[in-house]
Amino acid sequence: MVESRCGLLCSECEYKEQMGCSGCTQIDKPFWGAVCPVKSCCESKAHTHCGLCDSFTCELLHSFAYDENQGDDGKRIERCKEWKQSD
Repeated sequence: MVESRCGLLCSECEYKEQMGCSGCTQIDKPFWGAVCPVKSCCESKAHTHCGLCDSFTCELLHSFAYDENQGDDGKRIERCKEWKQSD
């Protein structure tokens, strides 16, 4: 089940309950700011998640997946691949 645009598992996010977040597929803007560039890009292309994009894996998603502070060492990229296979 797709939980986010970038492959993040919202159900495992430590901020989900704390911030009352229902996940980027269900909200207009993220709780941490006005926009998320990955969410905006994915939605502008009318994709459910990044794995469906012709540019997958793009530099933007790669930079999020391997960000020193918020990254997950590429787990979200692998998840998008899994979601694509099950679509």
